Amino acid sequence: MLSRIRVVASALVIAVLASGCAATPGKTTQEDRWEGMNRGVYKFNDTVDRAAVKPAAKGYKKITPGWMRTGIGNFFSNLGYPSTFINQFLQGKAVLGLRDTTRFLVNSTIGLAGFLDVATPMGLEKNDEDFGQTLAVWGVGSGPYLTLPLFGPSTMRDAPSRVVEFFLDPLDLADIPWEAEWGKNALHAVHARADLLPLDATLERAFDPYAVIRDAWLQRREYAIYDGNPPPEELEDFEDFEDFEEGENPDAP
Repeated sequence: MLSRIRVVASALVIAVLASGCAATPGKTTQEDRWEGMNRGVYKFNDTVDRAAVKPAAKGYKKITPGWMRTGIGNFFSNLGYPSTFINQFLQGKAVLGLRDTTRFLVNSTIGLAGFLDVATPMGLEKNDEDFGQTLAVWGVGSGPYLTLPLFGPSTMRDAPSRVVEFFLDPLDLADIPWEAEWGKNALHAVHARADLLPLDATLERAFDPYAVIRDAWLQRREYAIYDGNPPPEELEDFEDFEDFEEGENPDAP
């Protein structure tokens, strides 16, 4: 446990130091100073996706009934929910933190480990927070855009925060067998990729898919940091991202 605390503390220090050069503290910048490297990593990720992840996602979606995919999605959403309410407390959102702690407990028990979302009909709506958003609230700038191998879009602020998120996984704290851990991670990756399959046609029509993904991710990230209420200049960018999500605009997010 002590070693895990040290890892989390180190990730926080790295994020703060790496993001200290940001032009506006707390803001998600559009800077892509390592574009050449990022495009190389993007190409690697795309190759892996086309060779393995996308075919697996298509097969998974074909053989798995919709109700089962919904349950699996609910399970993984609930599994990651401690990150949401812990980060809400870290951001000073005590009331939301208590509500989402209740949501997690309700779905983990009555909802059969989260496979059933019984909390939403009870008025406990789903929220989404992570340590990268917490760092932004604390005033840490995003630093340059960064494409991570296998994980995809990120920033210098968000990349180290992934370490923190990893150690907030309840199953990791339960010290499950490594075979179960790898199986869970593989299913999570395939399920998440299956949810993104409808966007593939939009990306294939885009002149520069790398730029589309980068800009859409950065805009969506800023929207999340402002809890869905970004300043007017940010809101205009997010409307473009909504088009990308719906597949209505083949050239831009």
